[in-house]
Order: sequence, then structure tokens, then C-alpha cells
Amino acid sequence: MTMKLKEDMNPLLLQVFRSVVWVYSVITFLPWYLLSGAGANLDRARRVKARSVSGRPAGPYRATNHEDGSQQKLVSSLHPGVDTLDKVMDYGAARFPERNCLGTREVLSEEDELQPNGKVFKKVILGEYQWMSYEETHQAAVCFGSGLAALGQRPQCNIAIFCETRAEWMIAAQACFIYNFPLVTLYSTLGGAAIAHGLNETEITHIITSKDLLHSRLKDILLEVPRLQHIIVVDSKPTSWPGFPRGIMVHNMDAVQELGSRPDNMVVARRRPVPSDIAVIMYTSGSTGIPKGVMISHSNIIAGVTGMAERIPDLDETDTYIGYLPLAHVLELSAEMVCISHGCCIGYSSPQTLADQVNTHTHRARPEQAYKGDTSVLKPTLMAAVPEIMDRIYKNVMTKVEEMSSVQRTLFVLAYNYKMEQITKGYKTPLCDSLVFGKVRSLLGGHMRVLLSGGAPLSAATQRFMNICLCCPVGQGYGLTETCGAGTISEMWDYSTGRVGAPLICSEITLKDWEEGGYYSTDKPHPRGEIVIGGPNVTMGYYKNEVKNREDFFVDSNGQRWFCTGDIGEFHPDGCLKIIDRKKDLVKLQAGEYVSLGKVEAMLKNCPFVDNICAYANSDQSYVIGFVVPNQKQLMALAEQRGLRGSWEEICNNPDMERDVLHIITEAALSAKLERFEIPRKIRLSAEPWTPETGLVTDAFKLKRKELKSHYQEDIERMYGGK
Repeated sequence: MTMKLKEDMNPLLLQVFRSVVWVYSVITFLPWYLLSGAGANLDRARRVKARSVSGRPAGPYRATNHEDGSQQKLVSSLHPGVDTLDKVMDYGAARFPERNCLGTREVLSEEDELQPNGKVFKKVILGEYQWMSYEETHQAAVCFGSGLAALGQRPQCNIAIFCETRAEWMIAAQACFIYNFPLVTLYSTLGGAAIAHGLNETEITHIITSKDLLHSRLKDILLEVPRLQHIIVVDSKPTSWPGFPRGIMVHNMDAVQELGSRPDNMVVARRRPVPSDIAVIMYTSGSTGIPKGVMISHSNIIAGVTGMAERIPDLDETDTYIGYLPLAHVLELSAEMVCISHGCCIGYSSPQTLADQVNTHTHRARPEQAYKGDTSVLKPTLMAAVPEIMDRIYKNVMTKVEEMSSVQRTLFVLAYNYKMEQITKGYKTPLCDSLVFGKVRSLLGGHMRVLLSGGAPLSAATQRFMNICLCCPVGQGYGLTETCGAGTISEMWDYSTGRVGAPLICSEITLKDWEEGGYYSTDKPHPRGEIVIGGPNVTMGYYKNEVKNREDFFVDSNGQRWFCTGDIGEFHPDGCLKIIDRKKDLVKLQAGEYVSLGKVEAMLKNCPFVDNICAYANSDQSYVIGFVVPNQKQLMALAEQRGLRGSWEEICNNPDMERDVLHIITEAALSAKLERFEIPRKIRLSAEPWTPETGLVTDAFKLKRKELKSHYQEDIERMYGGK
């Protein structure tokens, strides 16, 4: 399927443009080719990146050596002697003591803004980044860990963190690694019952949280967590906390650090972790049922970090990473540990403050900075992103392209298509990058050199757009919490789309036949099957859940652990993996056709009218239905065209709008080459983004069908012709 943009211009002018481009290319090609090393990059992109160790199509597949193409031994550590996470921070503080480590933007002012729907939105005016050096971060972590010990936290006894992504999260985590307190992480999007379950299952007595989450989530469930004694709030204000149940003490992080820094507490000997000790118990919301806690050892994370770091070329202390994804998710935690192990700066952000805000209101204190997004201020070189964020950037830019004058739009389209041709050959386009794509590139600060995508499949169109307009490679990765987020990552000079790259140097992959789905390692042209990942990055299993451990994990005759992912993949001749299906996503319809709901969602998320979609199907029904979070700008414009008036909720609940959006989605599905039986026949428009309050928990931004079924049972029955 072509991903070129439509060239809507006079054929004669088009021919003139192509002739000029051809002459330019001929004149500049030879000197550029010799100086840029493009030939070497092309060879790297085409080389065989992994081979089957056994020679059989099922594998196991391992990465090949860059230099001679030989089979890679599995690697489990990055630096000699650095085999636990406390030593990673020690290494950073010793090697890069004065370098910036963790950065947070200064809050110049805060004000509450009343929205038309009655909700209050907190508007924050931000200044420059304020930095802590590696030495300061290490010292803060030591003092905080010492303070937690003084409050009765014991080594190898679990402690929980329930907090947004911020510098204090990482300081608290480092403190726990140093003092050997296994860290229980919970997504801040989990509902009350799931949070209470995680805290009780891990027998938590101490929890680290923020002021906002304490009031909005934790306060209501405190009586359901009987063992809880200490709440540590990372915010510096307020300093007194009345109105909490008896037996629960609330402390500020600053006060705990001060307690820990007292000489009598600092001299207490600490019990350092060993590689096999649990570092993190990470709760995933899972695709079904109550959340599961994944036990991750120090050596697991070190191995995963080693594998990831090898795929980022020239990674060193000059890099700046922007952190905004949930640190309770393995992708973000691993990415930040990669940065700390290499001396990079980490600047914190949030999805709401990433981009520049369009607002005419200015603030007296440095108005030129008042509404600059975090990427504009930080100018990061590295970023991890989930497809939802990249899809949003793609749609926003393409909407702006549609609003351009015909001359501007034509130039953009011609440059886009020219660059697409060049990058598929392994060539660069410096002139296009500076003249045409500079403004788009500045959306992420203008210095981005590597984007790492994970958490869900990234569409080919979005990946190609990021390559072209943001002028940087996108490393598409595949991994799970159970494998420390590590499995595969595509190499930065591999510009193919739709694949997730070769196995990392810390892991190997086999394909297991799945008869019910019809996937076999003997399939032609590519071996296919369930992806099974083995290596030192495979975690210790689920906390207090032996039944699931026996189902999903096993140990081979060499003592190596393996995890059965439930995802279906195929290996290409160059050793790269492509995810083609998921066992749990495959639904057999009434007439016997198999529908991959994940595939349907991935294809339809590129439709401009769709911000998010969850496909659903029952085996006793003959068609697919969909729950859609529509794009507000596009839907309101369509409503205006149709002469419809009303609030956002009224527009979403209007049957005529549902019918119109269904027609648009059907057109998008047909152009994406979906089969007729895969296309949703009925949809429901959701006025609010899905959150725990609306009954849908997100894990790596994937929608969970079980929560959807329980929350929208009546709608499902209505769409399937029930009562």
C-alpha cells in the first residue's frame, strides 16, 4: 500500500519540478554519498540482523554481531561489576557527578479555569528547567532511603509508589533500590478496587504518593488497606495533613529526607541488594480480571536496559531525554534507567505540557516562556512515545496541511513524497529538512535524533510521517512487563515499516505453533507462531499467582527462563519480527470467520475522525461493533456542516452523527483493505476519553475489552439487536 500524499497540481509543473529535483540530485549525489557514509547505512539496513540458532524455522532467533554477522551470545550486563540498580546510580554519580540528571520546570503561577462543562481545569504557567546533578540526585536518594528506614521500612519488605511521572518518583525509586526495599508500582489510572487489591496483596505499610492522587484516589480507600501506617507525599506543601484515619501518619518527602540525613540515621548499616533480589513488583492492569503484580529482579532490569541501550546509536552523556509516560509502566522505567546508566539528562514533562500552548494570555513573569511547551524549552534528543501520542501529532499536522494555501500544500506534498523516495533508498534530504520540515520538527524541540515507540502497534503511515516530518528514525520496539519491556527494537537505519526489529542482545525468541489460529513455524513464505521470549530479562513471574506462573512461564534444561506472550509473530529473512496477531484478540464470528480486533483498531486509528477506538465482537454474532472517541475538532465541523447544534455530549449522542461517522470509518476501513466482516457495522460515540471513571482502564494505552463489556453491556445488546 502506497503511503505517498496525493500530488494535486498541473502535470506540466509537476514534470518541471521533477526535472529540477533530478538535476539537483545528480549534481549533489556523488560528493554527499562519499562524505555521509550512506553506503554503509544501506548495508547495515540490508544485513541479516538475527538468525535461528538451531537452523530450524521455529528458532530460537538471536541477534547477529554487527562486525562479522556471527551469532551473538546473550548479554546480561552493561558495565563490569554493575549488576544491581543501586550500582547503576553509584556509577552515574561517580562518573558524571556535576552533570544534570533530573530536571523539572519551575512553576511560575497556577490558576483554576472553569470549563464550559462545569469542570475545573488547573492552568499552570511554567518557566525554565531547574536541574539536580547526578551527585545531588544520588545524595537525595540516600537521605530519603535512610529516612524511610528510620520510619520503620525494612529491607526486602515491599513499599509502594503511586505517583505521576516526576523527578521525585525517580529519587524515591533509587532510594528503594539502594536500601533493598522492593518497589510496588501502580498506574495512577487504576480504579480504587484495583489499587486496594495491589496494596493488600503486597502487604504495604508505607506508600509514596502525590498531593493530588492522595486526595483524588487514595483517601477514599484508606480504610480498605488495614496495614497502611505511613503516607509520604512528594509535594513540599502543605506540611500538615489533618483528617486522616487514626494509625496513619502523613509525611512530606522533604521531612523524611531531613530525618534520613541526621548523623545517627546515616550511620546505620544498610543491606545492599544482590542481583536476584526483587527490585520492582509492577502491577499491570492485564487484559482480563484483577491486576497482576510482575516480580522483576535487579538482574532482570539490568539485562533489559543492556539490550535496549545497544540499539540506540552513539548514546552518551550529551543526550537529553524527555520523560512523560507513566513511570509505573516498564517502557518508561527502562528508558530512564538506560539514560541514568549513560549519564544523560532527564527532563520531566506530561502529555498536557509537551507541546506549545496556543493562548494569547501572557504572564508578567517572562511572558516569552509562559506558554512554551516542554519540548521547546528542553530540546530533547531522545524520547519514548506510544502510538497514541504519535498518531495525535500526525493528525494535527495533516489537518494543518489541509488548511494551507494551495501553493504551500503543493510544496509540502512534493517535498514529502520526494523525501519518502530518498529515505527508502537510505539517503538523507538536508535541504528539504531545513526548508520544508523545520517547523514540524520544532514541535518536538528541533533536536530529536531517536524516537522509541512501544506499548502498542504503530501504523506504517504514522511511522513514515515521523521519519519524514520529524527528521529522525523511529525505533519500533516490542516487549512486555514480563520481559522488562525488552524483546526486540528495530535498528535506527532500518526504515522499513510495520516490523519491530530483531531480538535484543539480551533475549532470544522462538515461534510456537498455534493450531487453533492456523499459525505454524513451517508456514511459507515466513515462519509464524506464538512469540516466546527467553533470556536474563524474563522476569521472576507473577506475585502470589502460581497458577498463572505455570501457564505463562517455564524454565528450559539450561536453566533459562521463558515467557509465552500470547502474541503471534512472523520472522522475515533478515531476522526481523513482525507482530501479526494476538491470541486473545482473535474472535471467531458466527459464520466462522476469524477477526483480529487489534488489527481492526490499528487500521482505523489513522482515520482523522478517530482519536481512539475499541473494536468488540461476540462469537455468537456475525459482525464487529466499535466504541469510538471522536476527534472533537473534526466532529464539531461535521455537525456544523449538517446544521446540528448542541453540547459536545449531545453531538456525540446524536444518531445522525453516529451514522455519518460510521460511514466515514467504513470508507477508511475499505481503503485500508479490511475485509467486509472486519469492518464495524455499528458504533457508539463516547464524549469522554476513556478512563477508570468511565469504566475503561488503560494499560500502555490499549483498551481493555473486559471493562468495556461490563460498562457498556446495554449498548452492546442494543447494537447487536437485543433489548
